[in-house]
Amino acid sequence: MDYQTLFTPFKIGNMEVKNRLVMSPMGTNSAFASGRKDEQEIDYFVERAKGGVGMIILGCQPLNEEIAQGSMEGTLDSFTVLPALTSLCDSVHRYGTKVICQITCGTGRNAFPDTLGRPPMSASPIPSAFDPNVPCREMTKEDIKAVMDGFTFAAGLAKDAGFDGIEIHAHAGYLVDQFMSPVWNKRTDEYSGSPENFARFPREIIQAIRKAVGNELPILFRISLDHRFEGGRTLEDSIPLIKLLEEEGVDAFDIDAGCYETLDYIFPPSYLGESCMSYVTDAARQAVSVPLLNAGTHNPESAVELIQSGTADFAMIGRGLIADPDLPNKLLADQREDVRPCLRCNENCIGRIWNNHTKLGCSVNVQAMEERRFKLEAAETAKKIVVIGGGAAGMEAARVAKLRGHEVALYEAGPRLGGMMRDVSTAKFKINIQLLSQWYEKQMEKLGIDVHLNTFIRPDDPILTECDEIFIGCGAEALVPPIPGIDAPNVATMVECHQDESLIDGENIVICGGGSTGCDGALEITSEMGKKVTIIEMKENCAEDAMFINRISLMNALAANNVTMITQAKVTAITETGVAIEKADGTTEVIPADTVINAFGMKPVLTTVNQVKEKYHTKTRVLGDSNKIGKIGDAIRDGFYAGSTI
Repeated sequence: MDYQTLFTPFKIGNMEVKNRLVMSPMGTNSAFASGRKDEQEIDYFVERAKGGVGMIILGCQPLNEEIAQGSMEGTLDSFTVLPALTSLCDSVHRYGTKVICQITCGTGRNAFPDTLGRPPMSASPIPSAFDPNVPCREMTKEDIKAVMDGFTFAAGLAKDAGFDGIEIHAHAGYLVDQFMSPVWNKRTDEYSGSPENFARFPREIIQAIRKAVGNELPILFRISLDHRFEGGRTLEDSIPLIKLLEEEGVDAFDIDAGCYETLDYIFPPSYLGESCMSYVTDAARQAVSVPLLNAGTHNPESAVELIQSGTADFAMIGRGLIADPDLPNKLLADQREDVRPCLRCNENCIGRIWNNHTKLGCSVNVQAMEERRFKLEAAETAKKIVVIGGGAAGMEAARVAKLRGHEVALYEAGPRLGGMMRDVSTAKFKINIQLLSQWYEKQMEKLGIDVHLNTFIRPDDPILTECDEIFIGCGAEALVPPIPGIDAPNVATMVECHQDESLIDGENIVICGGGSTGCDGALEITSEMGKKVTIIEMKENCAEDAMFINRISLMNALAANNVTMITQAKVTAITETGVAIEKADGTTEVIPADTVINAFGMKPVLTTVNQVKEKYHTKTRVLGDSNKIGKIGDAIRDGFYAGSTI
C-alpha cells in the first residue's frame, strides 16, 4: 500500500497541519496536584512529535480542581501551570507538529461521586453513573456562567502557552454531552427541548473561548455522533447539532461513537476490529463543510482508506502511537514492517489508569511515559548473551540487548519464534498478536541476532559456560487437574486446539474453564467455525481475569454467538459423550460434548529453568511465564528490563 496519501498538508481554519495523522486525545493521569504537567508527560508527547505525527491533541484538561474530580490531567485555572505547558508546546513545535489543548468542564454524571465528598453536577438531577443512588446536582445559571468564565480563562492560558488550537471535550457522555442529549438533559429552560436549545450550552462555550482567542486559534469540537445505547443520541439526532455548532464557528469536528453506557467504544478492544467508528463520517461529511477527524482503532491501512474515501480529512491514532511513536516516520520512509503493532489490549494504557490509579503505560512499548528514564544507551562493555526461549520475553530481551551493542544468540526449542503468544492467536480478533510476533521476527532478522530454531539447550551445553549472561524463559503448559476422563481421546488442551484445529471435532464443544483463555477460544470456535459451545466455570462470572472494558465487548460477542455459560459449576468427570458437572446448589448434570477442551489454566515450565539457574545462578535471569504466569505485556516488560540493564 502507498502511504503517501497520509503525508499531504491540510488546514483547519488558519492552522496548517503537515500531514493527516493526528494523535488522539488520551489522558496520561500524571499531572501534579497543583494542576501542573509533569516532565515525564512532556517527554512522552515530544517523543510522538519527533516520530512525525502531524498534530497532537492532549488529553482533556479540566477547568479547575473541583471539576476535575480527582483526574490527574492538569488544570487550567492558574498562571502557575503555564511554564510546563509552554515547555510542552515549544518542544513539540521543534519538530513541526501542531499541538491542541483539549479543555473539559468535567465528567458530570460520570464522575465518582465521593471524589470530593459531594454529588457531581450535571444538566439535570439525574442519577450518577457510578452510583445511581446518588443524584446529580442540577447546574444553576450561576454554575453555567462560572463554567463559561472558566473556559475564557483556560483558553487564554492555552493561547499564552503556545497551543495551536483548542478542542472542546463534548464526548463520551461527559458534561457537555449531557447538555446536548435528551436522555440526560431534562431541563425545562432555554437549555433543553429542541436542537437549538440542546446546542445552547456548547455554543456558549465556543463564544467564551472566542473572547480569549478571537480568530487566532481554531476551535475543534470532539463529539460522539452515535451513543450506541437505547435512548442515547443517534447519528440522526447528532447531525442538527453539528450544523448549529458549525454556524457558531467550530473549525473542525473530531467525531466517533460511544459513551460510558457503551464503554468499550471509548476504549475499543480487539474484539471490535479495525476502523470500528469510521461509519459516522459519511453523514457528517454531508452535513458540514469544515474538516473532520476520525478515531477508532485505525491502523496504517485503514487510515489510508479513510483519507482516500474523502469522508474524513484526518485519521486519528491513539494507542497505536503509544505502541510506536515513530509510526508516521516509518510509514513515510516506506518501513511499514518496522511499525510495532498495538494489541488493543487496554491492559497497561487505560488499564493502569483505571485499575491501578497510576499513570499510563504500554504492553508492547515499555518506554511509554518513561522516555528519559528508560532511554536505551550503548552498553559500556559488550557482552555475550544467550537467550533461551523465543517467546515474547525472550525476543524482547534479545532485541533490546542487541540494540545496546551486546552479542546475542537466541535458542528456541520449537520450529518458529513467538512461543505461546503465537500459538494462541489464531482468531481473527487476535490478528495484532500475530502481527506483533511477525514484527519481532523481522527485528531479530534486521538486527542480526543469531537465532537458532529447533534447538533445545541443556544445562551442560558449553555455550552457557562461555557466555556472560543467560536470559531464560521456557514458557508455560496447561494445567491438567485430576479429573476422571481428562486424558480421554476426545479431550484436548486449548493450546493444542490452537495448534491443530482438527482436534475440535463434532458440533457440541464444551470448554472447561471460563477465564479469558476459555472465553476467547469459545468466541473463535463459534464465530469462525460455527460450532455450538458451552463454557463451564467455577467462579460466579466468566472472564473475571479480563480487563473490564474488554470484557464488555467479549460478553456481547459471546451472547451474539449464542455461547452457553454455566457458572458456579465444578467439572466432576469427562466421558466420551459429555461433561459431568456439579452446580452450587448441589445438583448435577451431564453436558453433551463431542470435544472437551481443557482451559483450566497454565503453569510454568521450570525443569530446564531450575537446572540452568542452579548451575549459573549469578548470571541467569528468568523471564516471562517461567518467572510468573502473566499476559503478553508482562512478558515483554520482563524482557525489556533484562535487556536494558545488562
